[in-house]
Formats: sequence, structure tokens, C-alpha cells
Amino acid sequence: QVLLVESGGGLVQTGDSLRLSCAASGHTLSTYAMAWFRQAPGKEREFVAAIRQTNTKHYADSVRGRFTISRDNAKSTVYLEMNSLKPEDTAVYYCAAGRPILSALTNVQMWGHWGQGTQVSVSS
Repeated sequence: QVLLVESGGGLVQTGDSLRLSCAASGHTLSTYAMAWFRQAPGKEREFVAAIRQTNTKHYADSVRGRFTISRDNAKSTVYLEMNSLKPEDTAVYYCAAGRPILSALTNVQMWGHWGQGTQVSVSS
């Protein structure tokens, strides 16, 4: 079982930056692909970014160029650096761990372990 705990969310203004962290325990982080998803009120959970065991990275079109995902396996932690934040980035951000195939990275059902989420609110 993998336990994931997110932190770093908060209330910021348009154009600000935030860094989210996801601390993992219970299993060797390096054997998992890691991802960030988000869910806004009244909307489905959506893919934001993923980093595979090989450190290859994938991003949603809506965040590419503004967000950066990274991992530190020695610290069992995954990060999401968010720059140039927009009001439409407002959501609960969730960390996920799993071993999905490449074509299924954006599929919520393919990720077996989830954190409790951290709120990010961006004011205009």
C-alpha cells in the first residue's frame, strides 16, 4: 500500500506561483509513475501532469509551459511547480501513484493510489 500526502496549496493571485509537494510512504517511490490531477467544483477530475519511472514527463495542454513536475526518489517526494497561475487553475489537486501504460496516463481509473488532495485557489 502506498500512502500519499499532499501539501503546499493555498490562496494566491493571478500570476503568482506555488509549489505542491506529495510525500509518499509504504513502498519504493521509484517503482511507480507519479501524477497530479485536479478537480474543480462541479467538474470531473482531470489530468495535469505525470512523471514516469524513467523521468519522462507529460503535461496537459492547459498547463504545459507553466507547470513543472519533478520527483526526488531519495526523499520519496513528487513536486508540482506552478507558475503564472490563472483563476481557471483553481481546484483541489491530487497526487497519484500507479503503473499505467503510456496511452492511459491521463485516465483516472489507471492510477491505483491517491492522496487526500490540497486546495489551490487563484483570485483574479
